[in-house]
Amino acid sequence: MRKLALSEEILNSIEKPARYVGGELNTVMKDPATVDLRFAFCFPDVYEIGMGNLGLQILYDQFNRRPDVWCERLYSPWPDLDKIMREKKIPLFALESQDPVKDFDFLGITLQYEMCYSNVLQVLDLSGIPLYAAERTAADPIVIGGGPCTYNPEPVAAFFDLIYIGEGEVVYDALFDLYIRMKKAGASRESFLHEASKLEGIYVPSLYEPRYHEDGTLAAFEPRFDDVPKRVRRVIVREMDRQPYPTSPIVPYLRPFQDRVTLEIMRGCIRGCRFCQAGMVYRPVRERSLAELKEIAVAALKASGYDEISLSSLSSSDYSHLAGLVTYLMDECEARHVNISLPSLRIDNFSLDVMSRVQDIKKSSLTFAAEAGTQRLRDVINKGLTEEDIMRGAKEAFHGGWTKVKFYFMLGLPTETEEDRKGIPELCERVSELFYEEIPKEERKGKIQITASSSFFVPKPFTPFEWAVMETKEEYLARAHFVKDTFRAQKNNRAMHYEYHDADVTVLEGVFARGDRRVAPVIRRAYELGCLFDAWSEQFNDDKWQQAFRDCGVDPDFYTLRERPEEELFPWDFIDIGVTKRFLRREWDRAMEGVVTPNCLEQCSGCGAGSYGCGICPTNRNPQEQAARGMRGAAGKKAPPDSEQTAAAEDVAGEVTT
Repeated sequence: MRKLALSEEILNSIEKPARYVGGELNTVMKDPATVDLRFAFCFPDVYEIGMGNLGLQILYDQFNRRPDVWCERLYSPWPDLDKIMREKKIPLFALESQDPVKDFDFLGITLQYEMCYSNVLQVLDLSGIPLYAAERTAADPIVIGGGPCTYNPEPVAAFFDLIYIGEGEVVYDALFDLYIRMKKAGASRESFLHEASKLEGIYVPSLYEPRYHEDGTLAAFEPRFDDVPKRVRRVIVREMDRQPYPTSPIVPYLRPFQDRVTLEIMRGCIRGCRFCQAGMVYRPVRERSLAELKEIAVAALKASGYDEISLSSLSSSDYSHLAGLVTYLMDECEARHVNISLPSLRIDNFSLDVMSRVQDIKKSSLTFAAEAGTQRLRDVINKGLTEEDIMRGAKEAFHGGWTKVKFYFMLGLPTETEEDRKGIPELCERVSELFYEEIPKEERKGKIQITASSSFFVPKPFTPFEWAVMETKEEYLARAHFVKDTFRAQKNNRAMHYEYHDADVTVLEGVFARGDRRVAPVIRRAYELGCLFDAWSEQFNDDKWQQAFRDCGVDPDFYTLRERPEEELFPWDFIDIGVTKRFLRREWDRAMEGVVTPNCLEQCSGCGAGSYGCGICPTNRNPQEQAARGMRGAAGKKAPPDSEQTAAAEDVAGEVTT
C-alpha cells in the first residue's frame, strides 16, 4: 500500500480529501529507480478543474509511454489544506508517488487562464522552490510553463526557467533527451537552459533582455547571446493521425467539471473572429481522420466506463466528417447507453435532426454565441453570424421542442455604441416573440426562457484587436447596467434573465494579457498579501491587487487604457505564431471599416499560417483537394481589393521563405 503524504487526521479535517490521495483508475505507477527523468505536471487550480483538462491527459499519456520518464500530477491545494501545509511544514507532493515536488527533475505548470497566476506562486512556495528562476540552484527542479497564456509569457516569465510555445506533443521528447544526456554528463543548470533555448518552441526568459523607452513602452527585446534565437517559433502537430491520443483517460474520484470522454476531432478554426486568440494561434486547421476517431472513441469508452462522450474543437460544425462521425457514435453510444455531447456547434450550421437524435432524453439549452447585439458590430468582429441565421436556427429549434435559449455577448468591443448595447436585449426580445409567433399555445412545451450573459472585452495578443483600448471598470459597469435596464423595458422581460461578468477581474485580466516583465513583482506582492484562487469569485480580492500595484509603483492603466500606435513593439512580438502581424493589422483596418473577411474555406486571406505546410491551407493543396473540401473564391461575397489580395499573397510568400 502506498504511503500517503497527508495523515488520516489531516484528510479527515479538510474539504474533499479525495483531491489529494491519487490512485485513480488508469493512473500510471512506476519505480523511480527505473527512470531517468521525473516530471511533475501541475494544473494550478483545484483537482476538479484540472482533471477536466484535455491537454494534461494528452501529455500525461505521452510522457508515460517513455520507459525512462515518469509523469505525475498535482493541483493547487484549496485554502484549507494550504493553511495546514504551511503550519505543519508539509511540502507539496505529486499524487501518484506522494513524493515531494522538489525531488523531481521538472515541474511543468500549465497556464490556461490569467487568473491562475497567484496559484503558480503558491505551487512554487509550497514546494520549497524559489519563486524567481534567477534564485534557483542545481538542487531545484527545472520549472517549465505551457498553455494558452504563454502567448504572452512576460508577466510571469521571471518565475519560469523554460516556457514552451505551442502544442505540447512536439518538442518534449527532444527536451527530455537533451536533459537526460546533459545530466549524465554532469552539465550545469545554466548550460542545459542555454542548449534548450536552441530547440524550436522553447523560450528561456533569462537569456533575453528587454529595454524600454522613457515613456515606458518597449524599445527592444534581444537575446543576450548570439547563438540564442531572436524569435521563438510556435510548434504544432502537423499530422493529427500520427500523434498518439490517450485511450485510457484517468477517471477521477471526484466529479470534475468535464466529466466525460473527450474526443478531440480537430485543431484550429477557419472563422477568423477578430477578438478570438485561439482562432489565430491554433491555425492552421488540422483534422483527425474519421477512422482514427472511431477507434479512439471505442477504446476510451471501454477503458474508462464513462457514460458520456464529447466532441472537442473550436468549431465542431466545421469538421468535414461530422455527419459520419455522429452517425457512428450514435450507433455505438446507444448500444453502450452513452450520451453524446456536441458543443461548439455554430447556429449557421445548426442541424435540428442531429441535435434531436443526439439529445433524445431531454432538451438542453440552445446556445447562441452572438457576441454582439447588432449586425454592424458582428461585422466589425468578423463573427460571420447574421440575425437571419439566429432567427432561422431558433425557429427550427422551437419547432423541435427547445424552449430554453442562452445568449453570450461581449461589452466594450471596439467601435461599440449605445445602439449596439441596446441591440442585446432587443435581439433577445425578437427571439422570444418568434417563439410565440411560431408555436401555437396548445403545442408549447413550457414557456420560453432566455438567459443572456455578457463578458467584458479583453484585447488579447495575436489578435487583430491587440491594438485596442480597454475601458475602465466604472465604464464597463455603466454599460452593463444600461443593458440590464433595457432588458427590463422589453415586453417579454419576465422571460429573460441577464447577468454580466466581474469588471474588476476583467481589468486585471487585461493587465496580465498585455503586460510585460514589470508586472511580475505585482503578482508576487499580491501573493504575499494573500491573493490566491483569483478565478473564484468568493476568493478574489481586488483591494489587495490594487495595493500590490501601488506597492510596486506599477500603473495598471498603462496596460489597459493607453492607445497603441501601429508601430509599437509589443512584449509578445518575439514569438512567431505563423500568423503575421501584417495580417493582424490588416484585419484591424478592415474591422474599423466594418468589412467582413471570408472564412478559410471560402477564401485564403494570406494570414501566414500556410508556412507550416499542413492543414487546410489552400497554399498546401492542389485544386482537386481544395474543390473536395469546398474551398472557393468566396462566391457571392465581397472579395478584398486587389491591393489586399497582393498583400495577402506577399504575407504567405514571406512566411514560407523564412
